[in-house]
Amino acid sequence: MSQPINQPTCAQALSAAQALGLDRLDAQLLLLHALGKPAIDRAWLLAHDTDQLTDEVAQRMRAFSLRRARGEPLAYIVGSKEFFGLELQVDARVLVPRPDTETLVHWSLEVLQAPAMTERPQILDLGTGSGAIALAIAHSLQAAGRPARVVAVDASAGALAVARENARRLQLELEFSQSNWLDEVGGHFHLIASNPPYIASADPHLVALAHEPLGSLAAGPDGLGDIRQIVAKAPEHLAPGGWLLLEHGYDQAAAVRGLLRERGFAQVQSRLDLAGIARCSGGQWPG
Repeated sequence: MSQPINQPTCAQALSAAQALGLDRLDAQLLLLHALGKPAIDRAWLLAHDTDQLTDEVAQRMRAFSLRRARGEPLAYIVGSKEFFGLELQVDARVLVPRPDTETLVHWSLEVLQAPAMTERPQILDLGTGSGAIALAIAHSLQAAGRPARVVAVDASAGALAVARENARRLQLELEFSQSNWLDEVGGHFHLIASNPPYIASADPHLVALAHEPLGSLAAGPDGLGDIRQIVAKAPEHLAPGGWLLLEHGYDQAAAVRGLLRERGFAQVQSRLDLAGIARCSGGQWPG
């Protein structure tokens, strides 16, 4: 059955979204989501730009566009975000995984591949959120045929529910624990990795992140409140020679390295993200 003549075409729906302030890629991804098509089908939109949308699809697209125009992350609207080659389900209970955090995963895998590392490392992801870091590490080690125990910790029951579902869907074996950082964590680990909150509580950039959980973003007047807690307590949970790796803000590397050195960590260093910014810092516990 032909569609009513007043229904927009694919091209018109994209133009309407862009008129609301959306960039073209976001508009295309939202239209594909409204149509029930995968994100890789952008070429389909070009080939069908004169196709009219059904009323249901047009309404969905309008609603999605308005949500995006109000600043809601694209990942929350479409319900997923790719991270380290994995498609993760996300919603407002967790932060949207950022490409910058892949720097932390790469460094973690480098540490775990060191010749001195035990054959079955114990790995802890603090503040796991969607499970992005823990799942990326577990997936990479599984693909390499490397046995490991990966524990994902978060203070939020909602975040742990999201992470558990991602692990189930990706068929990856993780252990989950609800804890405020290391308060309820037992045992010793060869690697503790964390992407904690690190934005100063008065930072004006938080306004643009209003749709994401504030507790996963801000950490006191200088943004280092949670990092201080982790650095102070991590040695109690590290095996001799174990590593603590932390993601932090673009201008916090020197301060985080200072905290690590003061606590007694060795081999303290930072790693750059793809933009050349010192995005992660860490050190080895001498034991």
